[in-house]
Amino acid sequence: MDEYDVDAALQQALDRLTLLADISSALAATVDAREGLRRVCRMLAQRTGDWCAIDVLTERHEIDRVCASHRGPVLLQGEATDVPLPMPPPDATGPLARVLQGAGPFVLDAAEILPHERMHGWDLAQARIFEQLDVRSAIIAPLRARREVLGALTIARWGSRPALSDDDLMLVEDLSHRLGLAIDNARLHRQTEHIAERLQRSLLPALPGAGPLQMAARYAPSQATAQVGGDWYDSFVLPDGDTAVIIGDVAGHDLQSTVEMSQLRNMLRGIACDRQEPPGAILRRLDLALHTLYPEFTATCVYALIQGPEGGPWQLNHSAAGHPPPLLVTRDGDTRYLQDARGMLLGVDPDGPRPSATELLPAHSTLLLYTDGLVERRRESIDHSLTRLRQHAAALARHTPDSFCDELLTGLAPTPTDDVALLAVRVPGPAATPAGAGATGVWDGGA
Repeated sequence: MDEYDVDAALQQALDRLTLLADISSALAATVDAREGLRRVCRMLAQRTGDWCAIDVLTERHEIDRVCASHRGPVLLQGEATDVPLPMPPPDATGPLARVLQGAGPFVLDAAEILPHERMHGWDLAQARIFEQLDVRSAIIAPLRARREVLGALTIARWGSRPALSDDDLMLVEDLSHRLGLAIDNARLHRQTEHIAERLQRSLLPALPGAGPLQMAARYAPSQATAQVGGDWYDSFVLPDGDTAVIIGDVAGHDLQSTVEMSQLRNMLRGIACDRQEPPGAILRRLDLALHTLYPEFTATCVYALIQGPEGGPWQLNHSAAGHPPPLLVTRDGDTRYLQDARGMLLGVDPDGPRPSATELLPAHSTLLLYTDGLVERRRESIDHSLTRLRQHAAALARHTPDSFCDELLTGLAPTPTDDVALLAVRVPGPAATPAGAGATGVWDGGA
């Protein structure tokens, strides 16, 4: 091998290593797996072949062409579709069908990629595209992870460029391995998210379904992590007829914080039903129990009682343990944070003061309890965040509680980076009656 050949071989090896590094960076640069595959597809069409496609098998056993890219700005007929195609039948002999059934990778010359009568689905569409482009060679490789075929990578060349050959297989197999791992990791992440959210939601209670108060609650998991968290809400009717409304947030974002949240909620329920004392006294008993049983445990909480006869007037007796203050919104859109009765978070000092405070609740007003994921933003002061919440809530003053919660989530936390829990309570007017006023009741806007 002369000096020129050595230099060419070294340059080719360097180009391939650079391509692999760039592809790894493209996959790591986004949490959206499909977007990462699209970036890789465009890169391969420009730097390795003249045309590239990535097909993924869906959970419904269909073929989803995630992306297709080629040199040139014009979309080729049949190159991409938003509708997944069914898997080819077992007797299909096209190269893509064979790869999806576990064979390959294959290096194909021009004669092997021409359309024929036994081709199905993507194989036939792909062969027609290759005819349009006058493709001279192609490599089709399976995307595998954990011994399972997840899809296929196709790279093709046309024109006067050197044909793809067995020498290119090592590179394509390395590429397909990385893409298979990326697809598998994305699926595992989605499954973990689904399991975590189902676990979290299973621990959240149903709201009281009868009585004059209208309630709605929402829980939105963080989009930045697949782990469960410690945000929760609760509401129940005490033996004396008062309605307890609670919001809380346990420190951490893992299974342990969810377990602690469940324990905290159940302890608070038991203490509240047994003692029926002012909220500050209830939180003090809860803090003492936590200090005794779980000395490493910290959490924030608002515990409040809505009190009054069915026809009103209504009042709120409440206490906060290191939690963002409740927001009161009148029917006319006036807003006010209930800042009294603030104490330190649970798990710090069980002997610290736990004051209670009482507020009158105007007819048709809305009480909002929320966790910090709704308002807190990086590089933003908490005062600015709370002002933004007041402005959004004021504009929603006459919405039903369900709409009130939905619009707040849409406006303030469409893709939350932290878990969000909301509990909204609509206070009835003087003429309200218990009949038909459940947790999902619709306010008629009357006086």
